[in-house]
Amino acid sequence: MNKLVVMGVAGSGKSVLARYLAERLGCEMVEGDDFHLPASQEKMRNGIPLEDADREPWLSAVGEHMASRAGDIVVSCSALKRKYREQLRSHVPELRFVYLEIDVQTAAQRVSARSGHLFPRSLVTSQFTALESPEGEAGVLTLSALLSTASQVDAAVRWVVQPAAA
Repeated sequence: MNKLVVMGVAGSGKSVLARYLAERLGCEMVEGDDFHLPASQEKMRNGIPLEDADREPWLSAVGEHMASRAGDIVVSCSALKRKYREQLRSHVPELRFVYLEIDVQTAAQRVSARSGHLFPRSLVTSQFTALESPEGEAGVLTLSALLSTASQVDAAVRWVVQPAAA
């Protein structure tokens, strides 16, 4: 496996899947949000969508962290645009992605139900506006965010252990 990013919009379940997937695979799990600059965190708390310039240092930090790890790692990271995924791949060329696909209404409901999270419901629509589906890109598995976590983990593990899976 080596390096894997669980990606999608806010509310898709990236962090939950990444945590369970890392546990099942016996590797490190990293929360991508932890790498946001304080100014970006403040923008999000205030309901201000991040721009590409805000995401550039964050993606660099996430990519550098993955590249610095000798072992396997699962990272939760929205990776909404193709250029964001390419930036991560520039650090880790063999990087693979599990994309959690979800509709805007369900994502908004899930984000509304969270307490104490950095990301407010008001920003969910901006994530869908920025989203460029990774379907068709090499090294991407698309899963429904509506599947149970256990089903998602099982499908992702089957995919990850396949040699040179696309």
